[in-house]
Amino acid sequence: MAEKVFDLLNEMKIEPNQFTFTVLFNACAAFNNDRIMKIGKKLLTEMPENYLNNNITLTSAFNMLMKFGDVESSERIFGSIKAKDIITYGYVGNGMSEKTLTLFEQIDIELDDVTYIIVFNACAQLCNNQAMKIGTKLLAKMPENYRNDNIISTSAIDMLMKFGDVKRAEQ
Repeated sequence: MAEKVFDLLNEMKIEPNQFTFTVLFNACAAFNNDRIMKIGKKLLTEMPENYLNNNITLTSAFNMLMKFGDVESSERIFGSIKAKDIITYGYVGNGMSEKTLTLFEQIDIELDDVTYIIVFNACAQLCNNQAMKIGTKLLAKMPENYRNDNIISTSAIDMLMKFGDVKRAEQ
């Protein structure tokens, strides 16, 4: 189905705008195969330069490239995003937990439920001194209202169990 959309777009010779690019990048990320990968990368190279100021479009391009496993290109896109947020989930999804934690320490973001889950999952995957330090510090600072969230709690418990801290995980 997605490939038919790309065929139709190609036949109609429509010039995509920034919203169309966002939708197309998201579609490419969802239907990752060789043909779609070529289309997505071609769209990215053809995207007008003024669209590079749109964080939503860039975030969808970043996500697409991470789904393709093209970390190098993703990092270039990430570097050009002005308002960095928790799009670093792409690193966790591609087994790059160390990069996730490094970026988490570098960017100043407002912590929300998604941030806690992503960072706890990255810490659990990495499970080294850096991860233990970041994970336990984040857990200690976490507001009470997030402690009652089942998904966040499960992520924190998983992290603590992987750290071998059964006692704290039980609490």
